[in-house]
Amino acid sequence: MSRASSGILGKVRSVYGTALLVQGAETLLSDRAVDARVKAARREVPEAELVELEGRDVDAGRFVEATGGSLFSEATIVVVDSVADLDKDLFDLVATTAAHPADDLCLILVHPGGVKGKGLLTKLSKAKIETVKADTPKPWAIPDFIAKEARRAHLDMDHDAVNALHQGLGNDLRTLAAAIDQLGSDSPDSRITAETITTYFGGRAEISAFNVADASLEGRLPDALETLRWGLSAGLQPAAVTAAMARGLRFLGLFLDMRRQPMGDKQLAQAIGVSPWKLKALNKQARSWSKAGVARAIRLVNACDGAVKGAAVDANYALESMLINVENARRA
Repeated sequence: MSRASSGILGKVRSVYGTALLVQGAETLLSDRAVDARVKAARREVPEAELVELEGRDVDAGRFVEATGGSLFSEATIVVVDSVADLDKDLFDLVATTAAHPADDLCLILVHPGGVKGKGLLTKLSKAKIETVKADTPKPWAIPDFIAKEARRAHLDMDHDAVNALHQGLGNDLRTLAAAIDQLGSDSPDSRITAETITTYFGGRAEISAFNVADASLEGRLPDALETLRWGLSAGLQPAAVTAAMARGLRFLGLFLDMRRQPMGDKQLAQAIGVSPWKLKALNKQARSWSKAGVARAIRLVNACDGAVKGAAVDANYALESMLINVENARRA
């Protein structure tokens, strides 16, 4: 079965008779790539049979049965998830099928990233199988993802709003995408500002962990303590606070080490692992910190992390004591 569809650029090759490898640990991007290929196949053959397999459950018979054609439809879409879990004895079979899929087969292989299943990846690479990367973006690239998501949702989100959403919700792509969907559904005029972000998401308990860390590292101890108490009362997990503090101190320590090196802001941000907008905050924090103070604060946070995970009778007290001691380290 040979298919082609016409479009603006002329004929477009059918997705049947092809294989696609979706590779990477970022499940949102991976799921989207799979969904896009399945939808493309459905547009060509709406009645195509969809067969979904898990790598760990697949044997040679099941794979051949799934990819060998359907008795009930003229075409088959086969999605094999977690191909890293396939038995090594199946690598040759899967790679050969992917290299020469039947004309009525749309084959999609999903690999979660990492080195497991490397033998199969090598075979697929040698066969020049079409590949979509779904790697987790670096923190400094998250604002670009947010901006693209906003355009997908037809939102007018300015630079400050993008940064506010990133700072407020962190780096998890699913959380960010869901937040943008919510904004798109609820915004009356599609214009999103930093104030809009604060209104919608400023009350989330998990956001207060980052706010506690920022206030602490900037020397605003009363604000840090107040935010901590509110967050804990709203359900914030103590370990989230120590994690946010450790992350903030790590970035601050790297900034103190690298800020004098001859590089632009974008290069510096990438070297540290943050978005360029974060450099302004780090520069502000660095004015009152020494490298020795950061090292001492990291030890304090590590000790508190152990305490809140079971060693302390009162985790809330341990966190407040940590913030006070970190303030002393900042002043030292």
